[in-house]
Amino acid sequence: MKKKTLFALMAITFLAAGLHAQTTEISNGTISWKGSKITTDSHVGTLTISKGSLNFDGDTLVGGSFIVDMNSIVCTDLTGKKSDRLVGHLKSDDFFAVEKHPEATLNITTAEKTENGYNVVGDFTIRGITHSESFTLNLEGKKGTADLEIDRSKYNVKYASGSFFENLGDKLINNELELSVSFSF
Repeated sequence: MKKKTLFALMAITFLAAGLHAQTTEISNGTISWKGSKITTDSHVGTLTISKGSLNFDGDTLVGGSFIVDMNSIVCTDLTGKKSDRLVGHLKSDDFFAVEKHPEATLNITTAEKTENGYNVVGDFTIRGITHSESFTLNLEGKKGTADLEIDRSKYNVKYASGSFFENLGDKLINNELELSVSFSF
């Protein structure tokens, strides 16, 4: 009898905890990116967040996940053949190996509420390689935004990287990718 009572109490506890947790799907997810050479040359573009959700306990963010469609990459500062050539190169094995890795993901592992939003730590997976990244996520109304930098070399994106090659001179491409994320929920 004691065993049944213990299991019943555990079940009620788990159910009560689950009543406060809710998952909210995101929409209109876009990532604006910027990559630059050691010189002033840079390129900008966008990627689409194909699916994502935020997990809340009451009105407090406790987790979430995002899937980025790497085939959606576009360059917005070039047109025509120049844009097509750059996008093709970004999709190649030199950069993001999109044929082998059509998705990049983020799984939020912790979210700490602050005066300016949430300090978020999440596991990013790019090219099948996962690393923890930290950034500030702002949730205002039904919109979310975040600005962050990631080091592409940690994800084995080697092309013209000073982390992998020497004496690149003005051909060196910075390892830091600037990302601005926006979505609705």
